[in-house]
Parts: sequence; C-alpha cells; structure tokens
Amino acid sequence: MISNKHCEKSQINSNSYKMKLKVSTGISGEKIEVFASTGGKKFSMEHPLLIFLHGAGMDHTVWNLQTRYFAFHGYSVLSIDFPGHGRSKGPIIKSIEKMADWVSELIKTTFIAFGDDRGGSNISKRVSLIGHSMGALVALECSSRYPKLINSLSMLGVSAEMPVHPVLLEASSNHESSDSNETLAYDLVNSWCHGEVGHFGKTPVPGISLIGGGRALLNSAPKGALGVGLRACNSYKNGMTAAENVKCPTLFLMGDEDKMTPPKLGLKLSAVISKSKTHILDGCGHMMMLEKSYQTLHILKGHMSQTWDMR
Repeated sequence: MISNKHCEKSQINSNSYKMKLKVSTGISGEKIEVFASTGGKKFSMEHPLLIFLHGAGMDHTVWNLQTRYFAFHGYSVLSIDFPGHGRSKGPIIKSIEKMADWVSELIKTTFIAFGDDRGGSNISKRVSLIGHSMGALVALECSSRYPKLINSLSMLGVSAEMPVHPVLLEASSNHESSDSNETLAYDLVNSWCHGEVGHFGKTPVPGISLIGGGRALLNSAPKGALGVGLRACNSYKNGMTAAENVKCPTLFLMGDEDKMTPPKLGLKLSAVISKSKTHILDGCGHMMMLEKSYQTLHILKGHMSQTWDMR
C-alpha cells in the first residue's frame, strides 16, 4: 500500500494486490488518497502499464475480468477509482479536462512511488489507457494533452460528445431533494446502458443479473457521484479537437445496441484518428465489458499485443 508519492521502495507492500496512492487533484493543491486494483497480482513497473478508467457513478469493479487477465499475462494493471468514487476519497473532479490532468498526475505519481526516476517529464510511451464512457472521454483528452506519456489508447462506448437526456441529468443532479430522483436516475442509466443481453438475462454466467448488479453498483457509489460524472460528460465539447491530436494506436469498441453512445457517433470520432481501428459488437449495449465480457477481452488482447509487441 502506498501512502505518499515520495515514499521509498521499502515502504511498498510487495504482497499487496491493491494500492492506495496520494495524487493531487489540482483543486486545492492537496493530495488525496485514491484506490487502484492491480488485477490480483503484485504490481511491478517491469511490465507495460495498463490503466483502466471507469464510467460515471461506477468504480474499478466493472473491469474485473479484463484486469485479472492482463495482470497474469505480462502486464501491470491499475484499475482506478476516480476521486470521490468507489474506495477513493474525494473531492469529485467535475470536468473531463481536469480528470485528464489528474490521470497524468496519477501516471507520474506511480512512476515516482516505484522508484523510477522517469516520473517527471522523461516518461515516454510507457502507459496504455483503457476507458469506458466517461472514462473513455478522460482517456481521449489525456492522450491529446500528454501524448508523450501514452503508448496506446482504447475507448469503449464513446462519442465525441455525450449529451445526457434532460430527465436523467435532472434526476441525477437533484438526488438530495428526493429519494425518487435517485431511484429514477439509477433505473434510467441501467435501462439505457444495457442491450438485449442485460434486459433478457443472456449473460455468459447463468443467474447473473446485469440490471440488478448495475443498480447495486450505482447505489454503492458516494452520493452525487453519478450526477457529477454525467454533467461532466454533458458539458464536454472538445472530443473532435482532442482526437485530432491523438497519434498513438487507438481502439474503438462499440455495441450495436448502445443507446448512450450510438455507434454512428463513435465512427465519426474514430475517423479523425489516423491510427484507429473499430470493432462493433453485435447484440451489445453500452456495458460491453460486462455484456460481452469475453469478446471485449479478446479484442483488447489483440490491441495490446500489437501496440506493445507482446509475444
């Protein structure tokens, strides 16, 4: 467990399969403690680093299958909880741009904490970002702002802009005024996020309810996290401009039943990035890493293998 960005190697628990890092949010100058899962394996900077970024109101657990695979197959993994989400302390960061800056700080903090003297401006192409929904926008903006840090980019369920339905935006933003607002927000997100697989129980594991699990996940989030994340997505307008600055190999993964970020919008974004490739999953909604978990993993494996030249 890491408690300070300037800690010595001897202070790192080498048997820990999760970490806590203190990273500046850029809000008050104070470093706040954030949580990251390492995929169930000891973290090491000797391997390519993959950082997984979750969507609004969610946490690191949405990536459990994918992160565990990569951690046991030659990669180092950090599946983070954004500030104010999951097991990370707040305050919640309120814009995609500031979240992108925070991710760059996370990268530098990780290198410094593990004794790598390239924790400053000398880090070069050492990290792959994998983001879903809000996390995909953050990954896009971060890759645009800090191209020297990023080796490859993967975006799941993404479009250049993510306008949020006014009813959902109001319900998620006014959760304190009425419990019914919060309930409505969770129900709308779960309904619109899932395709036929989630709605009709066609999951790879019999007996698992994606709708029920999704509601439980949102209900476990700190109050207001969903609303802040959705407002950040709704306000973000820099997607196309950011994409023009992305030069690293980029993967777009979409679901043909995605109501939150329809594939036609994702295709417009992918067309701007010269080194991009696109996969559209049949019978899949917005939550592809859960609805089509094995297919998602297979596609991510191929992308990482190519961009890191893993053999």
